[in-house]
Amino acid sequence: MRSFPTAAISLLLGLSAPRFRTADAAAAGPEMPAPASATFFVAPEGKDTWSGRKAAPAGDDGPFATVARARDAVRALRAKETPKAPVIVLLRGGTYFLDAPLVFTPEDSGTAEAPVIYAAYPRETPVLSAGRPVTGWTRTTVNGTAAWMAPLDWRPAAKDPDPPCRQLFVNGRRADRTRLPAEGFYRMAEVPDVTKDTPWNHGQKRFRFAAGEMKAWKNISDVEVVALHFWVDSRLPLVSVDEAGRTATAAKKSIFRLSDDYQNRPPRYYVENVVEALGAPGTWYWDRAAKAVTYVPRPGEDPAKAEAIVPQHLHVLRLEGRPGEKRFVEHLRFRGLTFAHALDFAPAPGWPSADVCGPFQSAFTAPGAITMAGARECAIEDGAVVHTGSYGIELGEGCQGIRIVGNTIADLGAGGIKIGETAFRREPERQTLGNTVTDNTICDGGRIFHSACGIWVAHSAKNRFAHNHIHHFYYSGFSIGWSWGYGESGAFGNIVEFNDVHDLGQRYLNDMGGVYTLGVSPGTVIRNNVFRDILSDGYGGWGIYFDEGTTGVVAENNVVYRCKSNSFHQHYGKENLVRNNILALAHDAQIARSRKEPHLSFTLERNLVFWREGQLLSGNWEGEGYKLDLNLYWLDAKGGGGAKPETLKFAQWPLPDWQKRGQDVRSIVADPLFVDPDKGNFALRPGSPALKLGFKPIDVSKVGPRPCRERK
Repeated sequence: MRSFPTAAISLLLGLSAPRFRTADAAAAGPEMPAPASATFFVAPEGKDTWSGRKAAPAGDDGPFATVARARDAVRALRAKETPKAPVIVLLRGGTYFLDAPLVFTPEDSGTAEAPVIYAAYPRETPVLSAGRPVTGWTRTTVNGTAAWMAPLDWRPAAKDPDPPCRQLFVNGRRADRTRLPAEGFYRMAEVPDVTKDTPWNHGQKRFRFAAGEMKAWKNISDVEVVALHFWVDSRLPLVSVDEAGRTATAAKKSIFRLSDDYQNRPPRYYVENVVEALGAPGTWYWDRAAKAVTYVPRPGEDPAKAEAIVPQHLHVLRLEGRPGEKRFVEHLRFRGLTFAHALDFAPAPGWPSADVCGPFQSAFTAPGAITMAGARECAIEDGAVVHTGSYGIELGEGCQGIRIVGNTIADLGAGGIKIGETAFRREPERQTLGNTVTDNTICDGGRIFHSACGIWVAHSAKNRFAHNHIHHFYYSGFSIGWSWGYGESGAFGNIVEFNDVHDLGQRYLNDMGGVYTLGVSPGTVIRNNVFRDILSDGYGGWGIYFDEGTTGVVAENNVVYRCKSNSFHQHYGKENLVRNNILALAHDAQIARSRKEPHLSFTLERNLVFWREGQLLSGNWEGEGYKLDLNLYWLDAKGGGGAKPETLKFAQWPLPDWQKRGQDVRSIVADPLFVDPDKGNFALRPGSPALKLGFKPIDVSKVGPRPCRERK
């Protein structure tokens, strides 16, 4: 058993400065809870035949060796008596490689008075790993480069009988699977099976490539082509490459048509797991036929001392209640623990079909390393979920009153947190609602499945998402709702507040938002957030994005800036309110409306709109169905000439004609006097004309995770 090199987490992705760190409580461990009705200990040097009542070996007694044994001891204790105070299991530092995911059932529950707490021993870092070590490294040479090779007869515990090996972690860092090109992308030269009449949601299996981009590599059946198109990424397992005809053929169809977006331009792509591409330090290659893995060491790495891990299980932790039977897992708390090395997800056969290579949006079928169903009043606190192949944490059917607070959720194959189901549940006990997600750092996601979100919410209501720091994903920060149009939706009353959300898209995909909403959502409020630096490849890098049928949502007191397409965009919806926001520095246009509808789609009032390039309004502004007033507009053109009211255009209308349509009658064109918008400081200088409109200054000092002492 080797200890996990926690310090290496900050070096993930080869960063010169860390983008995230483990939470203070996760690194140090929580203080010893007291009083307790019973305390058990688990340690790497323990034995499951011991009593588990001692923190360290002492003679012929000491701590347990596994958390599963401690769980069983707690279960036996509770079967004999009903504790009046918490039951505590303290884990000593080190890595615990799990033979199977750690599973808790209703029999393992605590009570409100006496919860069961699994916590890190003070000042120590226990890691629960769903992986297994790779050993037996020998030195070799590949492509003229010094490398290591180790045997790897990889048989993960997954439904897919023969999945690809996509993850290797060396000394606490994700190694880079070989990639062509090493940076950037290729672009498909032609997709023969696509015509001007091919529907956008019909996939293909073959494409033509430019000369020299692809070859008939010796391990062709282990090579994957990753195509970036629309808002998804298709992982196409290759069958053959015809070099003479410059044609590649895959075993499965792409998720959607192989084009960038709704136009027929062929998409960008890259290729993974090519042995001929091995060479750069930190890269690796898996050879299924040879049952071996080859890795090029980073400077200073020694195979005799390195800790190398490949995932073995889809989950690290599962809470398995039975909500249909009204039997729940209740009052379990996990504090200061690190959960790591979960397997990446191969879409199950039949979804969306056995012949298609993945889900159509948000990588929503990818499970969580921690997954719950039928859980009530449980918590994941002040810990870490890192090095996952899919999502970090998933709250499924019937999860209510769950707290996810103060964690680092990072280096993710897919997204951060999933809440709710795509199925609409009518029985109260089967609904997922009333959960709390606050003060987490959720970052560096989509490492395998690029279309995943920081936080994804389907049919789930009355959740609170506050003070989270979400950054460096390739798709949306928040995705809330799973009902297209005006039909029945289970996503309502959700609160999104004081979150810092930035560096999304990164020019990989299209059609994304800092916050993205769907469906009828009365009572949902998006307030006091910062959304910035959202860059799509083509269309659709939006800050606040109300998509199909978004209804009854309030967006207020948000600061939104440096988005590629618009700060605010509504595709279509009903009776939404956008007020007292700062909408600044979008590249293409500032505000967009896509669909003309016969009802009031949205009201925009008391917003400050500030830009230097692109249009003010884009999309369809015909008809009525919207109301704009008491806004401030300022085109910060060189010399200020572009900001004159008579030169501004509101869609196709000059301001006087726009006001004759009943829009922006009390709005003004004036410099808002921001302190330093180039550095993201949108505080108002004294004398700002925005104050005369009733605009309330937005304090962003409370955005993002809070210290423990400030959490409510």
